[in-house]
Amino acid sequence: MRDTLSLLFYLMRLRVRTRLEFRASLVIAWAAQAFGYAGVFASIWLIITRFENIGGWTWPQMALLLGFHTLGYALGACFTLVQLRRMEEIVLGGEFDTLLVRPLNPWAYLVFSGFNIEYGGHVLLGAGLIVWALPQIPIEWDVEASILIFGALVSAALITASMLTMIGACAMILGRARYLFGIYFDFWELSRYPASIFAPVFQIALVSVMPLGYMAYVPVSVLLKRPVAYLGSAAEIAALAAGPISVLAAVVFWRFCLRRYQGGGG
Repeated sequence: MRDTLSLLFYLMRLRVRTRLEFRASLVIAWAAQAFGYAGVFASIWLIITRFENIGGWTWPQMALLLGFHTLGYALGACFTLVQLRRMEEIVLGGEFDTLLVRPLNPWAYLVFSGFNIEYGGHVLLGAGLIVWALPQIPIEWDVEASILIFGALVSAALITASMLTMIGACAMILGRARYLFGIYFDFWELSRYPASIFAPVFQIALVSVMPLGYMAYVPVSVLLKRPVAYLGSAAEIAALAAGPISVLAAVVFWRFCLRRYQGGGG
């Protein structure tokens, strides 16, 4: 076990060192991503400036929501998005067959060897929004609130990694899976807004079959003492438990798909 972990972290360090060979392009990529997201957030700010709020959410509250959403996503996607979005090509090209004969879990090899540090712009922007927004909002600071903030960010990262893992795993059965990422990101974009502004069917979807509401909306609502539809008093526990539950679901689904994998050609 120790040797396996050492090897995985070595692969991750090797990936980071390789990417740092081109520091200028890396910084440019960070800046480009940050400006892209900042443009979207600026449009939300303009709407709130014009109408004062979105579904009762003021700009500092929305900034906290966007910060949670962006940072949690970045922490999960840096291990999974680029790597597992290639699963279709990996399977159809026969590369996945070569991973199965290596003395290392294929999922672990993919995510650690492909660790992506290009999410630096996301991390800085998300953390910056959180740091700016928290002093603007009257939050009752105690140990419970601190645990909720830290735990919710970890949970958001786990949800992101789990969802992307399950989508990528579909390639082992379907052969084609890239189009599923488009569906995922449609819901992901909805989850950066308060779920309460959507129709009940979308609210239910964001806390059940597509649990992206737990990335930001549910934990931030709990911090702000706002009611969460369909969860009620269980919202805080659900926000912290959603990540680990998603991981268990992803593990089961990955193994299910792996058992039914019959080769993709190549």
